[in-house]
Amino acid sequence: MSLAHGRPYLAIPGPSVMPDAVLQAMHRASPNIYEGELPTMVDGLIPDLKRVARTDGHVAIYIANGHGTWEAALSNIVMPGESVLVCATGRFGHGWAEMARAMGIEVDLLEFGKQAPVDPEALKARLLEDKGQKIKAVLTVHVDTSSSIRSDIAECRRALEEAGHPALLAVDCIASLGCDRFEMDLWGADLMITASQKGLMVPPGLGFVFFNDRAAAVRAKMPRVSRYWDWSERAAPEMFYQYFGGTAPTHHLYGLRAALDLIHAEGMEAVWARHAVLARAIWAAAETWGEDGPLRLNVADPAHRSHAVTALRLGAPHGARLRAWTAEQAGVTLGIGLGMSEEGDPKGEGFFRFGHMGHVNAHMILGLLGTVEAGLAALAVPHGAGGVSAAARVIAEG
Repeated sequence: MSLAHGRPYLAIPGPSVMPDAVLQAMHRASPNIYEGELPTMVDGLIPDLKRVARTDGHVAIYIANGHGTWEAALSNIVMPGESVLVCATGRFGHGWAEMARAMGIEVDLLEFGKQAPVDPEALKARLLEDKGQKIKAVLTVHVDTSSSIRSDIAECRRALEEAGHPALLAVDCIASLGCDRFEMDLWGADLMITASQKGLMVPPGLGFVFFNDRAAAVRAKMPRVSRYWDWSERAAPEMFYQYFGGTAPTHHLYGLRAALDLIHAEGMEAVWARHAVLARAIWAAAETWGEDGPLRLNVADPAHRSHAVTALRLGAPHGARLRAWTAEQAGVTLGIGLGMSEEGDPKGEGFFRFGHMGHVNAHMILGLLGTVEAGLAALAVPHGAGGVSAAARVIAEG
């Protein structure tokens, strides 16, 4: 017998759960892309996007996923043959490095493993070694979706300042924007990328590159930038068509308008606080289960854990078995252990992930945790009792 019939719950770290308001906003006939309602609406999207990113800088919108924004960002600030320093804390740091190499860019990789954030002192030391200051940009991931590691971006800026290095600080916020606190201008990021399908609660397909005047000055000195990826016209269009390098992603834009309305009605501080409480509830449940069993949070220090995604280790093959049980028996889909392979577990089947980003609330998280607790019991995986109760206490305290 399966108890999965009914509305399914996609608890993966993106695409995230979409609000009904977003779905309803997208359910319409195609609009005029040259004048009228759509161009007027998009003009209003720009300041509201900047409010989420906490920047007074610029933003370019692309019809692309997060991988596309990796390429867009690099295309505007680094030429083939030039160098970047990549700080890796999981699969997606390595992914950005792979993109750079494919573009003919020299990559210096600073590896921090899968359980630790960027060490600003190590970053500073590496920058000091660059006597000729050939590194054009430091690329780092705020929250790596694979490992759920969260790094301190303000400390990365401090490392650059103390090293006296002119490199741009470029930050991947694909998993974190709208979930974990991020302050682009206050923390000193020169460039930030994100995508629509996580904290922004819109289907995959929109990519965003935010950049400040310092990054814009670097772009202005570039001898050539790919026409499609060039952010110059997108960030300061003379006509609506230039926002998107061609036909606009019309229905995604209507969905984004609805999502931004929800975010700003709640308020950024409240959005961050909600994600923080729900994340602590998940951690409390996981720590309780781990008291008498093999389950472990991937990130030991709560200060370095994301409020948007949580990676957990149960050991092979239990992680894969648990994911199969929750999906088939309860209608809850957990995230795979992406990029979390280890010796004896090359496919990462001992890991799984919770996505708790965007349109999530207390009853959704408690339902998710209750399902996982039932799965651990059904599969006879040893675990401490009372995980859901521990989470409920966190939520009760707020």
